[in-house]
Amino acid sequence: MKVLDHLEEWIISFLMAGATLIIFVSIIHRYGSGFQIPVIQDWMLSLNFSWAQELCIIMFVWMAKFGAAYGVRMGVHVGVDVLVSRLPVAWRRTTVLIALFCGMLFTATIGTLGLRFVWENGMHYAFFTAIGIDIGDLPQGPTTPDLEWPTWVVYSAVPLGSYLMCFRFLQVTWTFVRTGEMPKHNEAEVEGLDEDGDLDAILSHGGTK
Repeated sequence: MKVLDHLEEWIISFLMAGATLIIFVSIIHRYGSGFQIPVIQDWMLSLNFSWAQELCIIMFVWMAKFGAAYGVRMGVHVGVDVLVSRLPVAWRRTTVLIALFCGMLFTATIGTLGLRFVWENGMHYAFFTAIGIDIGDLPQGPTTPDLEWPTWVVYSAVPLGSYLMCFRFLQVTWTFVRTGEMPKHNEAEVEGLDEDGDLDAILSHGGTK
């Protein structure tokens, strides 16, 4: 689980940082190429960043899907609201379990439909070609306009992210059945500063500058 947790966080961090960097560089290129500076302007105009917007959209979609799964694990999407907390204890537990089951059912359904769509969108062609099966007139599938990537690769974020969300809902449900507790997300918490002493030390150190 630790490996999966870290992999999930690394993917989100990489996509967020990469998309931010690409957007920054493309903006600098767009406005910088408008300045009539000898040699530099010609060099900047020779660079092609027409793919940047498409790549950033793809990266943000993937980041959103994996970020949603991360949110389930951290308690951002699930929790006990005011209405549920006012119910009797027995009803409260049943209501939470129904809500978690609906989350699992919904994400599993979206993941399955997404996998079927990806398979028919070109993944079947890539799979059969990779294992050496004669595909006959089977279509290769569309590609993206700028990057010319197979669209099934891009759309794979839907089944992967949805199935990961379903697994996270299952984790939360299992923990709730065993302990009766739901994951709680604290917006003020900074990861790596679990102890009050560490936070006080940093604040006091910053105040001396």
